[in-house]
Amino acid sequence: MAKTLLIETRLFEGKLQEDQAGRVLVSGVLQRAGDKNQNGRIYPRNILERESKKFEQLIKERRALGELDHPDSSVINLKNVSHNVRDIHWEGDELKGTVEILPTPSGNILKELLRSDILLGISSRGMGSTKEGNNGQVIVQEDFELLTFDFVSNPSTSGAFLRPINEGVEPVDCGIYCRSQSLMREIITELT
Repeated sequence: MAKTLLIETRLFEGKLQEDQAGRVLVSGVLQRAGDKNQNGRIYPRNILERESKKFEQLIKERRALGELDHPDSSVINLKNVSHNVRDIHWEGDELKGTVEILPTPSGNILKELLRSDILLGISSRGMGSTKEGNNGQVIVQEDFELLTFDFVSNPSTSGAFLRPINEGVEPVDCGIYCRSQSLMREIITELT
């Protein structure tokens, strides 16, 4: 099978907070293993674990850059960079992470959108092939390569929210709104 661009999106929500150095950090679920998303794709845990380990090298080198809106390309376009992934780790089947919004033109747009309480998504971007499995499930194959995570306007994957963090400040709990959004996405996912 031919490799194609695979993009998966999760909701991001929260109020913008900056630390004393002016950095804006957000954290939450970036991707989920074994969970059917609205695109009908399932990412096996072993593939996401392998790719997250590779991605950690980019994090160490401060090159885990992402864009505001994802392009139809595997190339990260520096003029569109809005953020840098600072940390990723596993909690159960959830790949969680911390993202720093950068003071670039696209990062500043991202900050202003967040200040305006615009609901955004976080989207994984990678290259790989898929294969139809049991019950019409579409399974991402071994050739998958995680490229980055981008912020986007149209989320397709259910149940995860990134939250602003600040050194010494607890993340804002979005309460019943997050739970209701998660439930609605699960219902939509089941219907599609």
